[in-house]
Amino acid sequence: MVSNIMILRAVCVILGFLIACLAAATALILFVYTPAEFVSLPADLRYARLSEAGQFILAVVPHVALFSAAFALFASAFAEVRGIRSWTYYALVGVSIAVVGFLIQHLSEGPGQPSILQNYALLAFLTAGAVGGLAYWYVCGRYAPASRPAPSASA
Repeated sequence: MVSNIMILRAVCVILGFLIACLAAATALILFVYTPAEFVSLPADLRYARLSEAGQFILAVVPHVALFSAAFALFASAFAEVRGIRSWTYYALVGVSIAVVGFLIQHLSEGPGQPSILQNYALLAFLTAGAVGGLAYWYVCGRYAPASRPAPSASA
């Protein structure tokens, strides 16, 4: 029989993953539509540009989710079993997933095409990974169940 706590943890993991994907996509888009750009625009253009950025975020979220789902599932299952509650674990996992995504994007480039291999793009990916990992930690990771001590061999 599945306990209510396990069901709640599964819902928390899924919700945390979705929020982490939204946060990572937002961080990526903020490298395209910079806050300084929003501030410098006239008010009537600012809202149109903000709406455009919001639509772009919603278009990027599924790509972030599809790519990171397997990695995130493994990392969150590992953390749940081990009782890892440290924000650094989740931030490093997010950055690691982002590095893999960056490398796959770079390796999928055809010859003669513009390359993603730039400091700005790398910084955007790393930031998005860290933001996604920290968002997951904030929603779900910090509440991971405490690890159980190993059973003692008593006679």
